[in-house]
Amino acid sequence: MAPRPAPKHQIAVANLAVALNRQLPPTLAALPEVEVVIQAGFPPTVRAPDVAITSANRYRENPPRVDAGDVLVAVDVLSPGSRRIDRMVKPGEYAELGIPHYWTIDLEEPATRTAHTLVDGAYEPVVESTGIVKLVEPATVTVDVSRLAELKYWD
Repeated sequence: MAPRPAPKHQIAVANLAVALNRQLPPTLAALPEVEVVIQAGFPPTVRAPDVAITSANRYRENPPRVDAGDVLVAVDVLSPGSRRIDRMVKPGEYAELGIPHYWTIDLEEPATRTAHTLVDGAYEPVVESTGIVKLVEPATVTVDVSRLAELKYWD
């Protein structure tokens, strides 16, 4: 089990979820730290991406966890305790389950967002960006990754 992330990581996750929810169409929702079922059964195997984009209808159902098939984008903010899992383990699991997009955000200077898209059952890096990032899948949103860890992100 990885240690809980540091405060800057937590602030970045909260800011990202708010930034996404302010811009996503009403049919989509960005959920912070929701459990995603990797393998059903009892007990289920779950992962908790820092943010998962799913349908607003699924959000309104208020499930205790969501199925991987409900996730359009899984996002992980890298931290020392999870960096290896976020870069090596989760992408394989998410790709195997068909999650269309996987993003990682590295807060180390310069803060960077790397987008991966599922192609033929595996993730391919599509773009690596710093600063203000315009995202087009699954909806058009803009996020300043260089400011995500700021307490006053919205100022």
